[in-house]
Amino acid sequence: MDGHDPIPPAGTITTPTGARALVEALRLHGVDTIFGIPGTHNLAIYEELDRAGVRCVTPRHEQGAGYAADGYARVTGRPGVVVTTTGPGVVNAATALGQAYSDSSPILLVSPGVPTAHPRDGRGYLHESRDQSRAIDALCAWSHRVTTVREIPAAVARAFGRFAEGRPRPVHVEIPFDLLDLKGQVKIVPPYRITRRRPDPPALDAAARLLRAARRPGFVLGGGAQCPGERRPDDEPPVGRLAMRLAERLGARVVTTVNGKGAVPESHPLALGTTLHLAAVRRWLAACDVVLAVGTELGPADLWDDAFALSGHLVRIDIDPGQMHGDHVADVSIVADAELAMRGLAERLDRQDAVPSPRREPDSGAGHEAELEELTRRWSGQLAALRRALPPETVVVGDNSMFVYHGALVGMPMDPPGRFLFPTGFGTLGFALPAAIGAKLGRPDLPVVALAGDGAFQFSLQELATAVELELSLPIVVSVNGGFGEIREEMRERGMRPVAVDLHAPDFPALAAAYGARGRAVKTPGELEEAVAEALRVPVPTVIVVPEEE
Repeated sequence: MDGHDPIPPAGTITTPTGARALVEALRLHGVDTIFGIPGTHNLAIYEELDRAGVRCVTPRHEQGAGYAADGYARVTGRPGVVVTTTGPGVVNAATALGQAYSDSSPILLVSPGVPTAHPRDGRGYLHESRDQSRAIDALCAWSHRVTTVREIPAAVARAFGRFAEGRPRPVHVEIPFDLLDLKGQVKIVPPYRITRRRPDPPALDAAARLLRAARRPGFVLGGGAQCPGERRPDDEPPVGRLAMRLAERLGARVVTTVNGKGAVPESHPLALGTTLHLAAVRRWLAACDVVLAVGTELGPADLWDDAFALSGHLVRIDIDPGQMHGDHVADVSIVADAELAMRGLAERLDRQDAVPSPRREPDSGAGHEAELEELTRRWSGQLAALRRALPPETVVVGDNSMFVYHGALVGMPMDPPGRFLFPTGFGTLGFALPAAIGAKLGRPDLPVVALAGDGAFQFSLQELATAVELELSLPIVVSVNGGFGEIREEMRERGMRPVAVDLHAPDFPALAAAYGARGRAVKTPGELEEAVAEALRVPVPTVIVVPEEE
């Protein structure tokens, strides 16, 4: 970086301030972008970030910073970094961390904390909280409060090692703010070199035997099948490619979870798309005699059914050993890197070509087409327009809105190299716009579009200012149903009167203009297609408002 101090080599002993030690450690781990908001207690960090030439992106709320870091991480495969101030800044980011934990996104939150000599019972200090680190620890893989300047590089290295070693989840490093300007003797800690976890050969042998003998095999691919860091812009995930090769060999149908959407081409005849929550697909999966589940919890948030049960054998491939014996106990557990495990399975099934195949039962699919059509009916015109307007490599970022989880998730088939980012599991609102900003910053070469309902969009619409400042070409499609439509329908199903769910929809195009963005209301699918195509060509965000069809 011209004009900036060089990064000290690993192993060098220096006497920097705590803030300098932090930024040197981040740069050594490849960090060139952070998301956050300056505050009284983190000024020393921002001073060093500026000196080092690290890009500092300023969302309008720390929750938006967390979502932006999440979007950045999901499309680049590199950890997203958030810097907040003490107390309210940390707590504001907490919701985004909870979402990242649910969706296995590698996020590093760095924050100052109360001084090292601060009394545990408090004394009315600015931004004081009872135990900031302990509170955030409940939402992360771990939260660690350092106590010396020397400890800071090791804490950063531990965080990045955690991301590489297993299931990536958010972590928090708290630095007492008096350490940020304090000089101390520091040894620069190099990044850990962690090899991918290899599968156990006997487990692969057992899985291959089960799959080879299956008469009704089925595959479920989750977020662990994506491997975003290994993909080139024109590539498909290697796990998905191997899965389709095995599926063709075995005559197996393949369904993906929400986080697995885009891992395999949904146009493939054997692909069922992102339809795991449809009743017909659940019945099909329950009837399979062997299910191969790769990188998925098979959780209620994926299945939309707390009581779902398999009837056949379950083979699980996951980097997280804790997934092997959850709600669905594995008959064969393969705790390993998903790509290495799938390659091992493919090699074993290749060697078994000479063995006669069992007689497989005729495959009539899952019989979910009518259910799918009914589910997506009210958005069919809009979804068709989006499919026509968006290039195949588009990153689609969705919010927890009916337009997305009843519509785009199942009604917008996606083939690699497209990507679909969605806040599943924890199920937050306000994700789409800030996560789309992070995705666009992480992959400026790819088109990015945000999809949201009017209720979810209003959780984070202030991030329009961030997108305008960054001059991002970003279509934001807002489907208006006058509030929280899903909750409204659930209330009616209970036989109750809708309460507190009918919201006034502001003039979104006028709001966009006030922020310096573009805004347009459309009425027909043709107008939507034209508006999205134009929005991809201009260097500012465009809010496109569409009415929900009845």
